[in-house]
Amino acid sequence: MTGSDRRPLSSRDSGWARAVTAWLVKTSITPNQISMASMAAAALAGSSFWAAGMSDGWLQGALFVSAALFCQLRLLCNLFDGLVAVEGGKQAADGPFWNEFPDRVADILILVGAGLGASEPTLGWAAAAFAVLTAYVRELGRGSGLPADFRGPMAKQHRMALMTIAALAAACAPRWPAAGMAVTLALWIVAVGAVVTAVRRAIAVVAGLKDRRDRA
Repeated sequence: MTGSDRRPLSSRDSGWARAVTAWLVKTSITPNQISMASMAAAALAGSSFWAAGMSDGWLQGALFVSAALFCQLRLLCNLFDGLVAVEGGKQAADGPFWNEFPDRVADILILVGAGLGASEPTLGWAAAAFAVLTAYVRELGRGSGLPADFRGPMAKQHRMALMTIAALAAACAPRWPAAGMAVTLALWIVAVGAVVTAVRRAIAVVAGLKDRRDRA
């Protein structure tokens, strides 16, 4: 994975991330295993969203907090799989597959789970589909020889930040209708934002291909 193919993250250069990476490198844990763990975290996040929609009271609040924590754990897995692979020198031949495939599964599990919990399954599936589309356009451009395009407004870290905020807002809501509205609103923003993101990336891919032809 080259520098241009890595998502720009300020947390990658933080002291705590370096310390955790150094510890992980000393263990037998592989980057691919960390990537696989991100799917487990996403499954727990999506299940928490889903179960929260069928609960009430303190249990509902706890499930929303759980969903927020597991969304963030998914992102931490995404951070450390790359750090351990590149900085730790543990890159594997099948690493590119495990770098991308779990992310798509994770998006689907979280967003569909949130949609089911909010009684908006169609919206959840739509948000998941458009989230996967943003990644597809990025990889389409990269497969055509262009640099990986991580522009937003609804790239992966933005989606997870929004769903985390929605989960915490829902946990603080006094009653279910308000909690459900918080999650539903977040899903709408993810869906629309992902469409905008996919279109922006698609325009950039077309422009990049044309520019490369003109310079040839």
